[in-house]
Amino acid sequence: MTRTIVASATREVVIGFDQPFCVIGERINPTGRKKLAAEMIEGNFDTVKADALAQVAAGATMLDVNAGVTAVNPNETEPPLLVKTLGIVQDLVDVPLSIDSSVTAAIEAALSVAKGRPLVNSVTGEEEKLEAILPLCKKYDVPVVAISNDETGISEDPDVRFAVARKIVERAADYGIKPEDIVVDPLVMPIGAMGTAGKQVFALLHRLRHELKVNTTCGLSNISFGLPHRHGVNAGFIPMVIGAGMTSAIMNPCRPQEMEMVRAANVLNGTDPDCTNWIRTYRDYAPAAAGAPASAAPAAAAGGDGGRRRGGRAARRGA
Repeated sequence: MTRTIVASATREVVIGFDQPFCVIGERINPTGRKKLAAEMIEGNFDTVKADALAQVAAGATMLDVNAGVTAVNPNETEPPLLVKTLGIVQDLVDVPLSIDSSVTAAIEAALSVAKGRPLVNSVTGEEEKLEAILPLCKKYDVPVVAISNDETGISEDPDVRFAVARKIVERAADYGIKPEDIVVDPLVMPIGAMGTAGKQVFALLHRLRHELKVNTTCGLSNISFGLPHRHGVNAGFIPMVIGAGMTSAIMNPCRPQEMEMVRAANVLNGTDPDCTNWIRTYRDYAPAAAGAPASAAPAAAAGGDGGRRRGGRAARRGA
């Protein structure tokens, strides 16, 4: 069974088909968040800290950390800012982190100070990216998100996206990186623009699981882009992709409706034994009266049963 191991300095999480769904919190990302970007440029990390704590309290298994605040000289500005942001977050919470950047120098700088075994987000099928990112993943012994596009862009043909994923897995093997350290993003298209987007990703997930035998992830909210009441679509999408074989997603854990679907899928998929996490989270839940807001469920880790304390070699790196 394919198992991708990620870790913080003190906690290990396993991503796998027999594990609770891995929720990768998306909020520490200034893309599309002008206020957050401005704060980070000014050296103000109050929102970063608040988002980190809120996402873990809401049940995030991991946190994605992105510091791409500007398109101006990113090779110079992004590496030190990503290092700073990563350091703040990993000293604040104990969940594993995903280092998210399109700038190779920023990824390398962050890996040099990261504690544990972070996930690198990401590499594509472009030759330049493969040659830049895969050696870093081998050097630091970390897993990587493989995004299914290449120099030709994002194909609407799912067979092409599968072929790109297979190419990345094969090229990774050339560097001695095993399939269990590749987490493929098959690229979820907006259902509002492409009516077959759901069926495409379900079929792709089946192939990725059974043919390439890799773990998978996605930017979950892509499916609802451009639609009203997006979170309803996202919530409906979650159990369907989990049932099709997806093992993680980059998403907002602070959306109760979406996290409820994750936890329910874990129960029904058999990765929440004896419904332990579900009961712990919702046993005191009281539905709201008509017209009143529902009371929030107590915080609990959606994938908490898949994590354990860790003191091995990878966890000590950078400590």
